[in-house]
Amino acid sequence: MIPLRGPHSLRPVRFLGLWEPDGWRLKVYSIAQGRPLARPEAVAAAKEAARKSLPAPGAGNYGVGFLGVHDGRGAVFAFLDWWADENELHHHVWTAPGDAPTALTPAPGNNPSVCVWDLAVQWHEREAWVKRVLAGGGDVEGYLAERLDADL
Repeated sequence: MIPLRGPHSLRPVRFLGLWEPDGWRLKVYSIAQGRPLARPEAVAAAKEAARKSLPAPGAGNYGVGFLGVHDGRGAVFAFLDWWADENELHHHVWTAPGDAPTALTPAPGNNPSVCVWDLAVQWHEREAWVKRVLAGGGDVEGYLAERLDADL
């Protein structure tokens, strides 16, 4: 048996909007534990970290992806994912202590982890990409219109 800190509980996963920095179009998601949304300061810090990490759109990518801000139990996680080379997802992660949600630092290179709630967002985005882009004739606008709002 694996000792657990507690049973699995649902967390609200909410689409916060389409963010368009520097020619990119990124869906922004909040995941929160014990609150309805990730704290605004955590979202702002995640956007700043993401903005600094985005390559130029079109440089081997499509200028589309998503940003997740997970205001979790004891820590804040931010993850930036963008699509490239038809079916590849580039993944970047930052973390901060829960009591300092704006102090995001890149996750160590050997630990770009994804938790079960973050993975739900990635799975939704994977399904939307396959449906709208790969099987849908390259429909990026349709992909951007597919959004996740659920308690997972």
